[in-house]
Amino acid sequence: MSSLRAAEVWEVYLGQLIPQLLPDVLSKVEVVAGDGGVGTVLRLTFPLGIPGLEYQKEKFIKIDNENFVKEALVIEGGLLDLGFLKYLVRLEIVGDADKTCIIRSTVEYEVEDEHTGNASFITASTFARIAEAITKYIKAH
Repeated sequence: MSSLRAAEVWEVYLGQLIPQLLPDVLSKVEVVAGDGGVGTVLRLTFPLGIPGLEYQKEKFIKIDNENFVKEALVIEGGLLDLGFLKYLVRLEIVGDADKTCIIRSTVEYEVEDEHTGNASFITASTFARIAEAITKYIKAH
């Protein structure tokens, strides 16, 4: 990601632009509780046509504005309804002195033995699409 500072990318990632930029990934993001810090709960509504996924609630369990790290844990619906016992997303924006940055997305999950086939829902392609969309947005604005 050339010429984008980590702080710029971080600000956009903390916002609610994904439904606007990629409506085929998320159709709506609503704050259910909290102020954007640790403990904030979001309700993510998925677009029609994604089998088994209507919505899920995520809770921010870590927000580190100095090191640009966010962790969110699914607490209701979505992947939990598909047999996942745990689904945690860790987002880290790593910057360097050249005013460039890398977006590192990590997923930790546990799935019930009888639902291991649903692990195929977890792919890096969605995270890559989000990173590309945010890059284009920042460069345009």
